[in-house]
Amino acid sequence: MPRMIVLFSALMLASACSVAPSGTGVGTVSSAPRPATPAFRAPAVMGTAGLEGIIGERAGSLVRRFGEARIDLAEGDARKLQFTSDRCVLDVFLYPLQSNAEPVATHVVARERKGGGETDRARCIDDIERAAGRR
Repeated sequence: MPRMIVLFSALMLASACSVAPSGTGVGTVSSAPRPATPAFRAPAVMGTAGLEGIIGERAGSLVRRFGEARIDLAEGDARKLQFTSDRCVLDVFLYPLQSNAEPVATHVVARERKGGGETDRARCIDDIERAAGRR
């Protein structure tokens, strides 16, 4: 019986190797057409009222201001930095404003650390600066 299993397995393997996909010859490599690269689309930028020194800033400037980011996540040409204090979380989203440019802060979200409810951005920014020893 074990000999039959080995023989059957060998036959299956040999038959799988000998069948070429229809429509292709030996040595032919088919390549799917590459999708066109989408045109650059500038992001919407949040108003700066109360966010001076954050909106439009690069990641390095934000780290100098708030200390090391708790989360630093890159996805494509976008980046998210997350800064925290004992009371709140500040998410800063960075996108390039032009094709091939370095990402800058375009949007900020502040929330309570416990429960995740909205909180005052200015208070959260102050809390994080204090936690980083910047105030």
